[in-house]
Amino acid sequence: MRTGLVGRSVAALAFAGVLAPAAASAFEQTDKPSITSVTADHPRQMAAGLAIFNRRVRPVLIARCLKCHGGEAEVQSGFNLATREGLLAGGTNGKAITLGNSRGSRLVRLISHVEEPHMPQDGAKLPAAEIEQIAAWIDHGAPYDEGLIPTAKPAPSWTERTIDAKARDFWSFQPLAISKPPEDATHSLWPRNPLDAFIQKGLDRHKLAPNSEATPRTLIRRVTFDLIGLPPTAGDLEAFESNPSPAAYTALVDRLLASPHYGNRWARHWLDLARFAESHGFEHDYDRPTAYHYRDFVIRAFNDDLPYDRFIRWQLAGDELAPHDSLALMATGFLAAGVHSTQITKNEVEKQRYDELDDMLATTGNALLGLSIGCARCHDHKFDPIPQADYYRLLSAFTTTVRTEVSLTLGPAGSEPMKALVASEGLPPIRLHTQGDDFFKRTYFLRRGDVNQKDGVAPLGYLQVLMRSPDREKHWQTEPPKGSRTSFRRTAMADWLTDTQSGAGQLVARVIVNRLWQHHFGHGIVATPNDFGTRGERPSHPELLDWLAGELIRHGWRIKPIQRLILTSAAYRESSDADRTKEAIDSANRFFWRHEKRRLEGEVVRDALLACAKRLDERMYGPGSLDEAQRRRSIYFTIKRSELVPMMQVFDAPEALTSMGDRPSTTIAPQALLLLNNPNVRADARAFARRLSPALDRSTAEAVRSGYRIALCRDPEPDELADSTAFIEHQRALHESDVKIAGRRADPRESALLDFCQVLMCLNEFVYVD
Repeated sequence: MRTGLVGRSVAALAFAGVLAPAAASAFEQTDKPSITSVTADHPRQMAAGLAIFNRRVRPVLIARCLKCHGGEAEVQSGFNLATREGLLAGGTNGKAITLGNSRGSRLVRLISHVEEPHMPQDGAKLPAAEIEQIAAWIDHGAPYDEGLIPTAKPAPSWTERTIDAKARDFWSFQPLAISKPPEDATHSLWPRNPLDAFIQKGLDRHKLAPNSEATPRTLIRRVTFDLIGLPPTAGDLEAFESNPSPAAYTALVDRLLASPHYGNRWARHWLDLARFAESHGFEHDYDRPTAYHYRDFVIRAFNDDLPYDRFIRWQLAGDELAPHDSLALMATGFLAAGVHSTQITKNEVEKQRYDELDDMLATTGNALLGLSIGCARCHDHKFDPIPQADYYRLLSAFTTTVRTEVSLTLGPAGSEPMKALVASEGLPPIRLHTQGDDFFKRTYFLRRGDVNQKDGVAPLGYLQVLMRSPDREKHWQTEPPKGSRTSFRRTAMADWLTDTQSGAGQLVARVIVNRLWQHHFGHGIVATPNDFGTRGERPSHPELLDWLAGELIRHGWRIKPIQRLILTSAAYRESSDADRTKEAIDSANRFFWRHEKRRLEGEVVRDALLACAKRLDERMYGPGSLDEAQRRRSIYFTIKRSELVPMMQVFDAPEALTSMGDRPSTTIAPQALLLLNNPNVRADARAFARRLSPALDRSTAEAVRSGYRIALCRDPEPDELADSTAFIEHQRALHESDVKIAGRRADPRESALLDFCQVLMCLNEFVYVD
């Protein structure tokens, strides 16, 4: 293709062999200015540039650049240098060159490794001589005589770019494998259900043997904390120890799954993903006193075993799908839960609105798809097949979605309506010191994420890599009902997300069953629960993951049957005993030859303290509190972003700013100091001691045994019994001295028992589960 600027023969006659190296490198010879007066049709400069292009630059561009920027594969970052038109147009990150000014050209900065990302990405840095020739060529007007490939065409608009079909070959984007439990496991006596056959196959492949089964005491404590976040009662412990049969264990699991405390425990896991809080964030951090209804919805949904596909759909579009169902409306608090600035000036409104939409989309992507969709806001995703245009098409689902409050009747008929924070459209938005519009009627494609670089209206669409329908996005889009105040774009998005045939439903199923496994085993089959993309970990047992996802879908998307399957497996019932030989083969326990010892989360530590003290207030639902002395379960603490509860913070509770799929588990001195010095912990220990007083009246040893069984679910070893008895007697003597010296009225025996109870609560064994 001819440019019409100057012919090849002119260049050959006038400037054959011209390289001008002295003027080429703007970075290495800063005392010599670049040629800045060149124009697009300057014959002398363009002819010189053509000579450099043909002899030095063309071969480099073809060999090192064309593969990603103009070849047959996808054009990266929208930058196609196969033609001069494409070179001058630049890409999604803006202009690549400034004619006549190599020093000011981003392309030269990238290949010189002055600016990131360093180019080329597929190998070492270009030799200095080649960089100098490219710089000289730009200084001479960057002329082409013809395109770098015979059929080169200008790159399509970045808003129309399609992904490479090969991107769908990545494991998490493929359809679920039709897998059956392996039938060739060599240890046929170990598996208790089909799940174990997959684990056994992996163990056999790596010449590992599973650990023996945990003791009844360990097992009941493990499963009770896992399902309801509380220690087992003395009655449950005694009954199971006397009859630890498979039938008794299964009955225990069913009873715990049916407990109302199950929702309190498992809702907390989801609230981490949903970045739930009850304040707006930022420096003023105004309260959201009606936001707690979303937390209550999540608790009810888990307790009722609401099908997971409906759980998702309601959180995205409950106001459209079930407008007369209070739970469905409460569910949309998912979209309203993120941070939101309350001090927005008129010139900040549009940027803040796109920030708010980004929060909704990024959280949806992380929590439901395990993908960092938000990384494509300013450019194509660097690692996953998510073009920037896909991001804005998805973003448009939330174009007119706002935070608002509605009145709901949550009790029996005739109950007084209550205000709830929801996300919807066509209703008055909540406004706090905000100037300008609350939303805009359209979402635009934004170059580099800049509201000042709009590139057309973004229609509703989805991730190309997760669309398998011939009619693409039209497959899920429908017109809203006549007279509807909402757009039904969020409903269409929810339909795509839960479509297991043509949409994202199979990936959604993979992600949630991996989260269930993660919370029961300590780490997921995919160890990066919020990243199922190319930078995430690969599944240790891909067939098992797909089988579990298939089971979820086949059983109507219900969570509890999958958990029952996991909890009744031989793999879950393994002991956590260490083994050096096995650790040498699999130190990270990727193949689940043992169960992992784990520290309880801050909420569960506090709830266990209250439970041992018999001080737990079991009331459910309703407004929370910031009072650390309140005795309800910790999920009912109000989450104010600028005033988090210190005990929750010190035990690694999230700050509720972004979706968190896997909490850290740190070991730091303030944790021990808190258990030693916190007045609420001391109050729990005092109540625990009163609970043991009847046993103390019989004997000190009996009080010690009762304390161990309540706090640690086991009897003390002989040396522990002796040491604990001696400790109580020593403390009693000290407190008697205090009475004589200071005239204190406290009973020395009760004070000594109180000290012993607090010691039990400070043990590692109290805050860890085997």
